[in-house]
Amino acid sequence: MKKGKNAIKGGGGRLEEIRRTARLLDIIQNVTVAPRRWTRKALAEKYEISERQIQKDLTVIRYRLHLDLQNDGNGYYFKTIPRLPTISYSFSEALALLLAARVGQTLPGIDTYELSSAITRLESLFPKETLPMLKAVTEDIPEYSESKDRISKLTLLHQALSQRKQVKFVYRTASRGNITSTRLIEPYRIIPYLKTWQLVAFCHVRKEIREFNIDRIEKLEILDSTYEIPSDFDLDSFFGNIWGVYRQSSKPVEEVELEFEPEAGRWVAEGVWHKSQKLYFEDDGRVRLKLYISISPDFVCWLLHFGWRVKILKPNWLKEELRKELLRALKNIENP
Repeated sequence: MKKGKNAIKGGGGRLEEIRRTARLLDIIQNVTVAPRRWTRKALAEKYEISERQIQKDLTVIRYRLHLDLQNDGNGYYFKTIPRLPTISYSFSEALALLLAARVGQTLPGIDTYELSSAITRLESLFPKETLPMLKAVTEDIPEYSESKDRISKLTLLHQALSQRKQVKFVYRTASRGNITSTRLIEPYRIIPYLKTWQLVAFCHVRKEIREFNIDRIEKLEILDSTYEIPSDFDLDSFFGNIWGVYRQSSKPVEEVELEFEPEAGRWVAEGVWHKSQKLYFEDDGRVRLKLYISISPDFVCWLLHFGWRVKILKPNWLKEELRKELLRALKNIENP
């Protein structure tokens, strides 16, 4: 089996390719909108790159994209204006896209530089009079500070998934003391979870479909060998009734019943926590939540978040598990 050349150290190259494609399209749009305004020097200053690189971009536009780019000494223009696709949105559609893009800035693995550029374009769709209102609604969403290493890995994994290419990487297993092993996998899905991303893939080492935390992947490379995702693979069926995404550490499905104090109950009642949930409201404001789940460490952590505001009615063993966790926490507090 041949190895591809797209190792993780080349992830930055892939990102640069994506950025350059976006820049080429932006140059085409700017020259189309403002003919003879843009010189090579002005373009280099706008994109903060050398004039030599801009000249390479212009060559691509002329000879690879076959667009009739001209310069009469005053600036660049198209002799024949390229027909670019246009998309129109209703006000509500554009607002929904803008809000979604803003929320995207809070997610790990999203290139915030490129997303900020997209947001600027979305805002340009609205009348100037509405911009103060839009900014007031959307700009308070905090941005997520993303690591370049994670973006590089996500870029390569998405590339492998789209091309159905097998992937080889070194993986650190947290449950076994961070020991590492080399894995040969076939990506099925890449999904965000909390503040990280999970890869669902067939693992040739384990001979089964597994999930991997992106942040524990090292030395990732795309191979030349291809694969097919089974037609009967279903992500919902794969995760089943577990709470969260970590199937290996979960237990058999059982009935869970919780009772929340009014303050916490109001918040719990507003969310959709699991597909099996059922809510019951007491006259005194307390809320009971019933679930049929495979209890995972993630679920225990979720319970700890509520402290004394939650009471475990079922199962009994979970009461003891939570008591142990609270005693460990108390010990750490009393003996720092």
